[in-house]
Amino acid sequence: MMETRWAYLIHLLAWTLPVIGIQLVLLVGHYKERSGAVLRAVLPPAFVVGVYLSIADHLAISTGIWNFGEGRHVGVYIGAVPLEEVLFFLLTSVLVSLGLALFTALLRLREARAS
Repeated sequence: MMETRWAYLIHLLAWTLPVIGIQLVLLVGHYKERSGAVLRAVLPPAFVVGVYLSIADHLAISTGIWNFGEGRHVGVYIGAVPLEEVLFFLLTSVLVSLGLALFTALLRLREARAS
């Protein structure tokens, strides 16, 4: 199955979703009742970055700068961009955004312990 058109999607979801799950558990554990507000602050910028990168990818594919081999994707496209690429940009942006929120929490805990 890893040599099929589903391989990219399977690998993408297999490595991102567990990490995002762990990040969400840690985020809710730290921010508790404020976790909803933190997610509302963190996720929209991640979405904007993911959309921006997808648009850039669309332009690169449309002009022939970048391409994908046949049979490498499930066959669903958003513009010229395969679904897996759009998901990659969105999920990676979410990983980074949640990571920054957790890093900020870690710095605040460190500062609180130092004082």
